[in-house]
Amino acid sequence: METSVLSLIFLFSLFFVFLQSLRGELKTRFQLYLFLDRYQYPRFHDLIIPSSNGTTQLDHVVISKYGVFIVETKSHKGWIFGNENQKNWTQVLFKKKFSFQNPLRQVYRQKKILAEFLGIEESKIFSIIYFNGKSHLKTDLPNNVMTSCLDTYIRSHTDQLFNDEEVLDLVNRIESFKKNSNLKLADHLESLQSRHNSMVTCPRCGGKLLKKVARRGKNAGGEFLGCMNYPRCRFTRDL
Repeated sequence: METSVLSLIFLFSLFFVFLQSLRGELKTRFQLYLFLDRYQYPRFHDLIIPSSNGTTQLDHVVISKYGVFIVETKSHKGWIFGNENQKNWTQVLFKKKFSFQNPLRQVYRQKKILAEFLGIEESKIFSIIYFNGKSHLKTDLPNNVMTSCLDTYIRSHTDQLFNDEEVLDLVNRIESFKKNSNLKLADHLESLQSRHNSMVTCPRCGGKLLKKVARRGKNAGGEFLGCMNYPRCRFTRDL
């Protein structure tokens, strides 16, 4: 019963985040349309592709002879604090603090999945975190995290990585997949819920997984998930 309630809350939160991010994604889409030539930089939006453990959704994918660009749109407002190694970043808005997942970790997974999907090297894919919701980055972050000049950053890549034939092949591959794929947003949400459930429910005994801190050993002080039925069930999972 408790797991069902948690799953329902998780789905509602996903839907709210989806509505909140939709406006930001449309804004990014319009900017790409205005400032990047659609023949030199063909682009795809809301691309849902399969992965080994479900699906992943890519807000925007731009293809060019200078590389493939994944653009992850964030519509957060206010001050943004974080660094590339933190698990979570902090948003400060009207003196209130909100925590959200480090988007660099999010696009790291997306990059690996897209590279496998397209059959290209990860080094030819560039990830971009684009905050377009009147936010201010208050800590030093990599130059692929930005609040403006998205098109300028993409056009700053001038080393040719693909020839015209290879670019056309990548575009055709994605277009063919989109035309024949039955994957929809609902499938992606279901995939997210499944991964979420695997993080809160013990696969061995069905008990609840709790966040714990290692007290000894080489991982002392580190956090992990452990079964509530310990010591009867000793299942653990790294965070």
